[in-house]
Amino acid sequence: MRPAALALRIPPPAVGAVFAAAIALAGVHVPLVRVSVPGREYLAVALALFGILVVLLGVIEFRRAGTTLNPLSPHKSSTLVRGGIYRLSRNPMYLGLALVLLGVAVWMSALSSYCLVLGFCGYLTRFQIIPEEQALLAVFGEEFARYKASVRRWI
Repeated sequence: MRPAALALRIPPPAVGAVFAAAIALAGVHVPLVRVSVPGREYLAVALALFGILVVLLGVIEFRRAGTTLNPLSPHKSSTLVRGGIYRLSRNPMYLGLALVLLGVAVWMSALSSYCLVLGFCGYLTRFQIIPEEQALLAVFGEEFARYKASVRRWI
């Protein structure tokens, strides 16, 4: 399979759901090492809720700008969103998903679960974010290049 074969093919929320299931299963069946944090239940819920908030803030900014939310068609973007939470992260919706998954991993307290959160970030960077950035550069040119140079990809 060519490296780009999966690029922009699977909606990120679906990727997140698959990774959430894998994180939970790994925490039960392949824990490797238990990594428990004091107050883990509270921390897990707080991370997940904060992740949902970050996703919602990203969605709100896209709605305000009147541009597409479809992550599989970044070339259809009508506006480069740079305000609100997009001043802190170029990908707050993906960051929010990662925070939710981190919450699941904290809940599971397994090293294998934490590793899968990193796997999610790597997968999304390679097959979603980099192709999106290429499409946005083609659509917005120098404007996106300046934005990309001034705001981090994740945080």
